[in-house]
Amino acid sequence: MSAADSAGGRAAAHARLATTLCGIPLRNPVIAASGTFGYGVEFEHLVDLNALGGLVVKGLSREPIEGNPPPRIYETEAGMLNSVGLQNIGVRAFTREKLPALAKLKTPVFANVFGYQPQDYVEVVRVLEDHAGLAGYELNVSCPNTRHGGIYFSSDPALLSEVVNAVRPVATRPVIVKLSPNVSAIEPLARAAESSGADAISLVNTFVSLAIDARTRRPRLGAGFGGLSGAAIKPIALRLVVQAARTVRIPVIGMGGIASGIDAAEFLIAGAAAVQVGTVIFRDPRAPLRIARELGDFLRKERISQVGRLVGSLKL
Repeated sequence: MSAADSAGGRAAAHARLATTLCGIPLRNPVIAASGTFGYGVEFEHLVDLNALGGLVVKGLSREPIEGNPPPRIYETEAGMLNSVGLQNIGVRAFTREKLPALAKLKTPVFANVFGYQPQDYVEVVRVLEDHAGLAGYELNVSCPNTRHGGIYFSSDPALLSEVVNAVRPVATRPVIVKLSPNVSAIEPLARAAESSGADAISLVNTFVSLAIDARTRRPRLGAGFGGLSGAAIKPIALRLVVQAARTVRIPVIGMGGIASGIDAAEFLIAGAAAVQVGTVIFRDPRAPLRIARELGDFLRKERISQVGRLVGSLKL
């Protein structure tokens, strides 16, 4: 193959995978998920960060959080339990120590934001609004609302709407709402996010789970319960993505056990406009790049000229 043919093949592959999310151009629809890729800069010696479709930094709060006691991670038969406890350096330290390097990337960077009252989310976003280098925000609503007695934002459409309504006037960048699967029905939460002004939704977050050491009769994690992710949750995540995508008109970002290009294709077929890759990164930090390549190979073999043609093509 000549150099010209090779260059042409690469250009065609890039064109097949290129897409947009909330008006933001993405090199490909594979994004590194929050909580699995640090603040991004820690991986720059392992991964070409500019080759990623996007990345979401680990959750940011108003003040630094130390996180939960160890052990924080336990490998299950078909996935992983984690209970990190949202450890982070706080939004102000993030803007000083991490964001300047991230701002130099061509890859869109999203800030994951969380809090325990709507005003917590507002304050984090307000601080971030004063700095360049971010493409948008992802609101992690899987937190207990301390003002309302510990009810989770992610389980109550009214509380979820309260958060989004509070953040929306402050945010000039796109707002993504990350939904939890720990609900009886995903549709009311998806509708609440959309009607409150979210530009997109992402799902699913982890499933609340428990692992026990039979010999000690204690939980495997220091905090007791943890969040289950990985291959074990993929079929349930696909079902929830289909239900959410058929409920709202805004873009859906799918995640949950994606470890290959075929996995990514399945989520796109289910209705996701883009995907996030998480647990597999612990084993292979370059997984998002590999998955994007495999997705491109799948599109080529299936003679699909553009990845967008795959989105929502499920025959159900």
